[in-house]
Amino acid sequence: MHSEVRPPPAMETIHTVAWMKQVAAEARREERVLGLVPTMGALHEGHLSLVRAARQQSSPIVVSIFVNPKQFGPTEDFQKYPRTLDADRAVLEKLGVDYVFAPSGEEMYPAGFRTAVVVEGLGERLEGRSRPGHFLGVTTVVLKLLEIVQPRLTFFGRKDAQQVRIIQQMACDLNLDPEIVVRPIVREPDGLALSSRNAYLNPSDRAAATVLYRSLDMARRGIAAGERYATQLLADLRQVVESEPKVALDYAEMVDADTFEPVVNLRKTCYLLVAARVGGTRLIDNALIEPAGESFSVTL
Repeated sequence: MHSEVRPPPAMETIHTVAWMKQVAAEARREERVLGLVPTMGALHEGHLSLVRAARQQSSPIVVSIFVNPKQFGPTEDFQKYPRTLDADRAVLEKLGVDYVFAPSGEEMYPAGFRTAVVVEGLGERLEGRSRPGHFLGVTTVVLKLLEIVQPRLTFFGRKDAQQVRIIQQMACDLNLDPEIVVRPIVREPDGLALSSRNAYLNPSDRAAATVLYRSLDMARRGIAAGERYATQLLADLRQVVESEPKVALDYAEMVDADTFEPVVNLRKTCYLLVAARVGGTRLIDNALIEPAGESFSVTL
C-alpha cells in the first residue's frame, strides 16, 4: 500500500493584524521557530537571500510586505515606490514561504494612531540628517511587526547598516525577544548593491551608480596597503565618486560600528558609509571593516 504524497500547503497571504497574530500564536504554541523577513516589497535578490537564510533557520516563515508611509519624508518617493505584490507573492511561494503579511496603511496605522518609537543618539546623523523622521518611522513599524508576529528570528540586510544598528539597540533597550539576524549585502556582478530603488535608474544612471562600489573598493585597497587614517581613505573615496559627473555625493564617512560616530583612524570594527544621488535616485552603500589579526578585513 502506497502512502499518499501530499503537496506542500499553499502560501497564505494575510491582510489583518488580528489574523496574523492568531497564526503566529499558533506557531509558537507548537514551539516552532518562527522567522520574519520585513520588507517593503519590490523584492530583489537581496530580499530573497534573507528568505533563504530564514528557510535554513526557521519554520514557518513570515515575509511582511508593507510600504511604510512613516519612513518617507515629504519630498521622498512614497507614492511612486514600486508596489509589485502579485509578482512578489509568486516568487515567495516558489521559495517555500508560509505566510505573506501584507496589511494596508489603515490596518497598521488606524485612525487615532499617535505613538512613535525613538532611539536616541544613533539616528541624528548620516541618514537621519539627510532623511529627517526616517528612523522614527522605521523603528515604529519594526516594533509593530515584532509585536504582531513575535518571531524567534528576524532577518535584515547589512546594506542599511545604520538602520540595522538602530533596530538592534531598540531590541536591546526594550528587552525584545526576537534575535536580529544581519546578512551580507547582495551585489550585481559589477558591484552595485541591490536595492528596490535601482529600478528608477535609466541605463546611463545605472552605469554611473557603480561608482559607489568602486569608491568603497578603492578604500578597501588602501586599507590592504596599510592606510589607517580616515582622512586619507575618505579623500580617496570622495575623489572616485566625484569623478563621475552624473553622481552627487551626499556623504562619505568612516564611523564606529557601535556608536556610528566618526573615527579618526582604524582601531576596531568600523563602517565606511557612502550616500549619493544618481540622477533623481538616492542610493546608499557601505563596507564593513573588522580587525583580522594584525590587519583588517573589509567586506563589501
